[in-house]
Amino acid sequence: MKKILNYTAYTFALMLGLSACEVNRLPETAISDDTFWRSESDLKQAANYLYTWMPGFNTDDNWSDDAIGLSSNGISDGSRLAPSTDGSYNTPYQLIRAANNIIEKAPRATSAPVTVIDRYIAEARFFRAFGYFSLVQRYGDVPLILKTLTDDSPELTAAAAPREQIVEQMYQDLDFAASKLPTPTQLGNADYGRISNTAALAFKARVALFEGTRAKFHNSGDPVKHLTAAFNAAKAVIDSKQHDLFGNYFNLFQYEGEGRQNRENIMVRQYGVSITDRVSTHAYYRGSIENGNTNPTKALSDSYVMSDGLPITKSPLYKTPTATIEIFANRDARMIATFMKRGDAQMTTKPIFDVANLSFNKTGYMFRKFANVDDWNTQASRIDRPVLRYAEVLLTYAEARFELDNAISDADLDLTLNRLRARAGVAKLTNAFVTTNGLTMREEIRRERRVELAQEGFRYWDLIRWKTAEVELPKPILGIYFFKSEFPPATVNLTPDNFILVQAASFRKFDPAKDYLWPLPINEISLNPALKQNPGW
Repeated sequence: MKKILNYTAYTFALMLGLSACEVNRLPETAISDDTFWRSESDLKQAANYLYTWMPGFNTDDNWSDDAIGLSSNGISDGSRLAPSTDGSYNTPYQLIRAANNIIEKAPRATSAPVTVIDRYIAEARFFRAFGYFSLVQRYGDVPLILKTLTDDSPELTAAAAPREQIVEQMYQDLDFAASKLPTPTQLGNADYGRISNTAALAFKARVALFEGTRAKFHNSGDPVKHLTAAFNAAKAVIDSKQHDLFGNYFNLFQYEGEGRQNRENIMVRQYGVSITDRVSTHAYYRGSIENGNTNPTKALSDSYVMSDGLPITKSPLYKTPTATIEIFANRDARMIATFMKRGDAQMTTKPIFDVANLSFNKTGYMFRKFANVDDWNTQASRIDRPVLRYAEVLLTYAEARFELDNAISDADLDLTLNRLRARAGVAKLTNAFVTTNGLTMREEIRRERRVELAQEGFRYWDLIRWKTAEVELPKPILGIYFFKSEFPPATVNLTPDNFILVQAASFRKFDPAKDYLWPLPINEISLNPALKQNPGW
């Protein structure tokens, strides 16, 4: 049976975010800091608070070429300015402060065994690394804070630490976590949802792949060091035998894919097991998918290969569609699990999907992943949000192996990508297949990552680390072929070859001199003159 974490926050949640002097002013009914850190139960409640920072459902793919919302956004079209404040900067530091607080105070729980103390320090160190990765991805060099601060701490006016130093600290935190945390088997049903040792390894693989490929393609840093770390961490997860792929890709993102019986999920944000037994809910299907806050693009659609493993530009199986349903014929099965097609269950008021409502779904496509009719009715979905999946680990292993050697063996392809392709009903990828069909292995590895992780928030950051954002993001955003016999009369812009034009290339730009890093919030620079704005901002 699936179990949900109790994110106990009450007064303690406030306490984690306050300085020492503020803690002394808590009401008499609150638990004081001096009396709290005493037992295993205290440590567990403290660590539970960290889980409230687990990422929820979002529309981050709109920053990329895979999706677009009801209107353009400043990140993907290059129109943003340096903000005064930015939650993407401040929120991770709130998490880091909460983690530092636990790391410092957990040893006070002398009634708990050392192994228990180490376990909850390990959870805190995992989340500290989680917070810093979010910062480094966006801003590069940022202040490195490894203790709780007071109003007069010198760290408040210190310069940013180099990203390499921060990444090294992340590695140390994640290595500690991997050595002290239980395995998923040891967590069992009772502690399902807590961070495991394989979660620490899988996240280290994600961090190291980002840094390794960024170093390689941006000509900065030590790509071999980081790619080796990514490969080794991914291999350790594989070798643990703790995880495996879930049988059905669509059900992986439905209630059927929840709980311990799904060994593919390594880390999830939990929402609940029923309407009455829940942590929280979300309305991702109705609020974002149906209402057009995130819509798949033609570029994403075209990236799905045919069942013979060849792109639509090369496969003899591909026939020019004469109706929307024909777009999905003989394609990678992940496409019909990710895109709505005619005949799919949609919503109570329109039980069967016909074509997208162009007033909302501007591209004429609509996402299907995470869509659930019952959730549409209640507007209170409890489908968990996968944060780390075993599929990502397999993709990381393959990419790191290839980027280290500029080659990958067929055996490693069978261990990784071909397992994903088999689930999707797609022919195997081999070196001979790539050579015979005039493909490039790097592009096929990247394509596999794109379609496997579509709609999960990876694409923008992949373009950033590969240094291809300057090529892909300025392209126009196109939608489906406009089949006049299927779509009701609508005012839409079309290309000369009759595809929906959502955003012209003239309205999209990416400046490689500045846009590979985000701007630091202006207020943060004002508060700390030692901080320097990122180049070009």
